[in-house]
Amino acid sequence: MLAQPEITFYTAFSPNGHKVAITLEELGLKYNMVHVNLPAIEHKQPWFLDINPNGRIPALIDTLPDGTSIKLFESGSIQQYLVDVYDPDFKISYPRGTKEFYETNNWLFFQNAGIGPMQGQANHFLRYNLSDLPEDYSRERYTNETRRLYRTLDKHFQGTQSEYLVGQKCTIADIAISSWTNILGFAGLDIHEFPNVHEWQQRMAQRPAVQKGYNTPKKVDLDNLSNDKAAFVAYLKVNEEWIRQGMEENARK
Repeated sequence: MLAQPEITFYTAFSPNGHKVAITLEELGLKYNMVHVNLPAIEHKQPWFLDINPNGRIPALIDTLPDGTSIKLFESGSIQQYLVDVYDPDFKISYPRGTKEFYETNNWLFFQNAGIGPMQGQANHFLRYNLSDLPEDYSRERYTNETRRLYRTLDKHFQGTQSEYLVGQKCTIADIAISSWTNILGFAGLDIHEFPNVHEWQQRMAQRPAVQKGYNTPKKVDLDNLSNDKAAFVAYLKVNEEWIRQGMEENARK
C-alpha cells in the first residue's frame, strides 16, 4: 500500500490548474492547496519562481519515499507524474508499454501542444486584445484553429464510438482536454458545433472528481457570468491588468 503523499498544489482558476485538480481528485489523493493570486502577480514572486522558474500555474511539490522533495511544473508533466506514482491500479491510466498507454499520450500531447496553446490564444485575442494586430485577423486565426482541433476530436469520437478518448475508461488525456472544453465558450465557440465532443463532455461533467476540480480553487461560472455584461466586463478588466503588467515586465527583461 502506498504511503499517504505530502503534496502541495499551487493553482488558480485556469483549465491547466483544473487538469491537475481533477487528477488529484480522481486518484483520491490528499493535498494542500495554495491559491496563487494572479492579479497580485504572486506567480512572479521569488518564492513561486523557485518552484516553477517559468512563473506559471499549476505547480506541485511532493515528498519522495527517500524524504527528498520534488518540484513539478507544466500540467501534463504533473499529470504523468501523479499516475506514474499514485495509480498502481490504473484507475485513470494504462500500463506503461501497452498500446493504450501510448494512445493516451497521443491525446495528452494533442491537448498540451494543440488545444491549450490555440484555445488560449483565442481567449486572449477575443477577450484581451492588448496588441496592435488587427483584431479580426488575430481572433479569426486562433478561433478557427481551435475549431479545427475540436473537429479533429469530434471526428475521433465519431469513428471510435468509445465513451472516452482511449477505450472505455477516463484517463489523464480526457481530464486534460475536458478542462479546456469546459471553457470553450470563452474562446467564442459553441460546443454544440461538435456533437460528439458535447456528449463526451457531458459524460465527463458527471464525474464528481471533475466537478470538484472545476471548482478548484474557487467556482467561476463563465457562462453565467457572461450573461451579466457589467460583471463580465469587470472580471475581464481585473485579468487584463495583470496580463498587461506581465507583458510589460517580459518586454523589459
